[in-house]
Amino acid sequence: MSIDDARRAERVREALDRYEAPLIRYATRLTGNSELARDIVQDTFVKLCTADWTKIEAHLAPWLYRVCRNRAFDVLKKENRMQPLAEGQAEARPDTKPAPGKVAEGHEAEALVHAVLAGLPEKNQEVFRLKFQHELSYKEISEVTGHPVNSVRYIIHTTLKTLRQQLQGRLDPALGQ
Repeated sequence: MSIDDARRAERVREALDRYEAPLIRYATRLTGNSELARDIVQDTFVKLCTADWTKIEAHLAPWLYRVCRNRAFDVLKKENRMQPLAEGQAEARPDTKPAPGKVAEGHEAEALVHAVLAGLPEKNQEVFRLKFQHELSYKEISEVTGHPVNSVRYIIHTTLKTLRQQLQGRLDPALGQ
């Protein structure tokens, strides 16, 4: 194995360690199928193995999410099916970090926030989760979704405003305050 091959292998291992679990959660949300999501993420990392690092290294996270997203949509299109996640499926593989954007403590309050978010348009849910669950920047979200950066800002702003409005007065009783 040459030095370049060893370097590439190490970079792929580091990316796999850092991004595999978040990408699986992301692909699971897109497909509604955790096994299919694992296959999609595997395809994403196979593509990373042959990618030109000089072109993607500076923006690895959005590149991985974009490839994963595109592959998920390709698979769904091919299979001609779109299945929403059943209640509790996404929580089957919990993150080791606390959920970003958590508005309230307690299971009832968290369920209420998720229910309100689930009632929003798909693009709002996706942009919101990429920002607060996957911690991508506006620019990275723009690269992943294809929405202009200003649109990403607007979607996040309106989603937060909608969440505040719909949760106002409902959150306090859920917390027992």
